[in-house]
Formats: sequence, structure tokens, C-alpha cells
Amino acid sequence: MPIDLYYWSPCLNKVGTYKSTINSAISLSKYSKGKFNVKIINACGEWNLLKKKFAENKIDVIDLNFNYFKFLPKNGYIKSRFSSIVIIILSFIPLAKLMIKKKPNFIVVHLLTSLPIFLKFLFRLKSKLVLRISGYPKMNIFRKIFWSLSSDSIEKVFCPSRDLLQQLYIQKIFPLSKLIFVPDPILETRDLVKIKNFNCEIFKNTTSQNYFISVGRLTKQKNFSYLIDEFNEFIKNGEKNNLLIFGEGEERKKLQKKIDEYKLNNRIFLMGYSENIYYYMKKAEAFILSSLWEDPGFVIIESAMNNLFVISSNCKNGPNELLDFGRRGIIFESNKKNALKDALKKFRTLDVDEKKYKKVLAKKTCLEYSLLRHYARFKYNL
Repeated sequence: MPIDLYYWSPCLNKVGTYKSTINSAISLSKYSKGKFNVKIINACGEWNLLKKKFAENKIDVIDLNFNYFKFLPKNGYIKSRFSSIVIIILSFIPLAKLMIKKKPNFIVVHLLTSLPIFLKFLFRLKSKLVLRISGYPKMNIFRKIFWSLSSDSIEKVFCPSRDLLQQLYIQKIFPLSKLIFVPDPILETRDLVKIKNFNCEIFKNTTSQNYFISVGRLTKQKNFSYLIDEFNEFIKNGEKNNLLIFGEGEERKKLQKKIDEYKLNNRIFLMGYSENIYYYMKKAEAFILSSLWEDPGFVIIESAMNNLFVISSNCKNGPNELLDFGRRGIIFESNKKNALKDALKKFRTLDVDEKKYKKVLAKKTCLEYSLLRHYARFKYNL
């Protein structure tokens, strides 16, 4: 009999958890060869646009409620929290009925974890819960207390980095026996060869086609304001590079204003969202991650797999681990004045062989983050 495995991950935005949920479900369906019966719980219509893709990968989508996803505010701390509360309230009874009726063997919970955990405790359900942590969780007092009290209801806790696993153990939130390192499923080989060839119009009026690249939602977490400040200082010494920042988010106007104030409209470009990000990675000199927290940072791994040199902050939780504290790239102190500027200067001093050596080491490490490896670790540790 196939093992019924459900995913609960009501994603408001296409952030790391969104991609992690999709790839995890696909990896288990694809590589298990029928051993897992994988289903995605569609809480409010958040997975509607991916129903065809899921069907192609033999993944069923369970519509839990009416489709109100398009009406929910997505951006901003307060608005997103409001949307989360709405999802929890409207999903309480439908999710309880689903769990009681279907009795899945496993439920993998990514987001709004409190609801399925509470329902399991309330109704003494036999389904085993796998708490899948994607990204760096803010360990406030309420989350610590809830997770500690809920530990008996959770079968396993899958952590995307060893550093996070150690932190959870040290804080005694979960016993070590439940904490498992399972890297995020980020890389699918076929995706890396689908790089579209097209000309980048943005360079027509610029003085140089040499550029650094940074990717992520334009939010406080990604710390692009700091990146712009540091890049401004770096090019004062006559450097000819441009900086391309890919992504959308609530800080776009703020960041554009800063670029305007520095008069760097011909050097720093807010590129928006791009389906062709691998194309730009292939042609960039280096990838820069300026985040305040990551775990481990999807775009670092995608950059390294594209043979792109990585320059990253030492933010919690994953970049230091992934880059082996600078052995596989360059690490700088997060959010410290002149730290990134100095890292860029250091990059300039590296010879071709040293850059190549670091890139090779980083690329080898990224193999841990393939869909196949994810499936193997997932299956072994259930």
C-alpha cells in the first residue's frame, strides 16, 4: 500500500518555502515510484496556478475551501499576518474534517504550523506530523513555548541546515532524536540547462557590461539598502562594474529613491522579477547576498551551480555553513559598515585559479540540495 503523504503549506508569496514545498512534493512523487501517494492541501487557492504541474507529476491537489487567495493582502508584516489569521480561521473546520476522514500517514507542515499541530492534539489524530522548517524561524517566546509543548505531537523536525538543528537542540525545544538535517530540494538538473538566450536591453546605455548580481524579494530581510550603500562606496575608487538586483517587494520605492539620491541610475538597476535568472547568473562576475538572515539561501545554491562566485554576509543560518566560513567563497560581517565594500575589494585581489577553486568547492557542496538527495534523506528519516 502506498504511503499517504500530505503537504500543508499555505504560501502567500513565491518565497523560498514556496519553491521548497513544490520541489519536495515532486521529489517524493517522482523518485518513490509509487511508494508515496503525495497530495497538496490547497487551503484558499494558493496552489491553483500549479495544478497542471502537480498533475503532470502525479500529485493530487485537495481543495480545502473556496478560492479567496486573490483577495488576501500579501505584502507587509501586518497585512500578511492578517491574511494568516484569516486562513487559520477559515481552514480550521475543513482541515479538521480532512484529517479525521482521510487519516493520512504523514502530514508535512511548512507554514501556519500551529493549526495542524493543534488539530492533531485536539482530536488525538494518528497521522504523523513532520515539521519542515524552511528558512530561518524567528524564535520568539511564543513560538518556543508552543513548539516545546507540541513536541510530543510532532514525529520529526526536518531542518534545512545543521546550524539550525544545533540551535534547536541547544535551546531544548525538541529532543535530538527528532531533529533531522534534510537540505532543501532546490536543484533539478533539467532546470539548469533551460537558460534562454536573449539580449539584455538594460546595458545599451551603460558604460560597462561587467556586473554583480543579487536576487531576492525587496524586503528588509534581504538588506538591499545596505547593499546599495556599500556598492556606492566600492565604485568610488573607479570600479566599472554595474549591480543588478532582481526581485519585487514592498521596499522597491525606497531602494529606487536611494539609487536616485546617489545618482547611480546608470550603475545600479532594479530588474524586477525574471524567469531567465540563470542567464544573468552565467554572465555575472559574482553573486552578492546581503541578507540579515537566510537558511541557507536558495539563490546562493543556484548561483554556485551556475559556476558563479559567491560573496555573502555571515547572517544566520545557512551561508556560513554552505560556504564553509569563506573557504568556498567570501564571507563578510552582516550589516557592518564597509564590510561588503572590503569583501568586493578582496574579490578583486583573488587570482583566476583561486576563484575557480572556491567555485568548484561551492558547486560540489550544492549537490546536497538536489531533488534526488532530498528524496533519499526524506525517505530514510521518516
